[in-house]
Amino acid sequence: MAVFDMFAMEKRDLSNSEIARLLNLPESSCSDLLHTLHEEGYLMRTARTRRFYPTGRLHQIALEIAHNDPLLRAGTEAADLLAEATGETSFVGRLDNGTVRAVAVQQGKHPLRYVLNVGERIALHTSAMGKALLGTQTPEEIARQLRLKPLRKITDSTVTDPYAIAAEVAESRLRGWYQTHSEGGEGMDALAISGMLGKEPLAISLAGPPDRLAKNHDRYLQALRKVGAMTFGTAEPPSSLSDG
Repeated sequence: MAVFDMFAMEKRDLSNSEIARLLNLPESSCSDLLHTLHEEGYLMRTARTRRFYPTGRLHQIALEIAHNDPLLRAGTEAADLLAEATGETSFVGRLDNGTVRAVAVQQGKHPLRYVLNVGERIALHTSAMGKALLGTQTPEEIARQLRLKPLRKITDSTVTDPYAIAAEVAESRLRGWYQTHSEGGEGMDALAISGMLGKEPLAISLAGPPDRLAKNHDRYLQALRKVGAMTFGTAEPPSSLSDG
């Protein structure tokens, strides 16, 4: 992995001696390592200068792993079910170094809707998903996560005091769901729940305009809880998520 990290930083083809120097390895040991990677198809070698550079094989393998990731499949299904039941943009996120990374998104059907892309990162303190994920952690880990990134004020409603955020997370955990009111963007509210998929915490959320979420709050929360129960393995799939 250090070889690939080095190529990512250098962004050029390299000779055996250059790689050995950069990795602080004996040239003989480096040569054996590079020969193995070359034989397995992870590195190419130029015909004239005999310099090395990575092929696309590592990227392809990573794509295949991600495509078959059970977390990705479960997240995609949860987002699809929630969007179908509510009509709102729905998404699933995981913790990622002091942020939330969206692993699945299903756009809502309304002309005015929240837009988020798979892979996009959003702040913990401004999102219902972020608060829901914090709700799966210990108080010590919540404090650590909130120190990893600056708690920027996005709107007048954004809370940036880590103690206030932790207190809100604790209160929301007791009731079993999390929310934001125009904290990550004006005119956009969100609801979320969280749970464990295997050993990893996940959050399931939906977002939309405040008036629509207020009008449909109980129905949306019921749909969230049903999808969460199915995703986290605590209930059998109901015949219709839209039913009471």
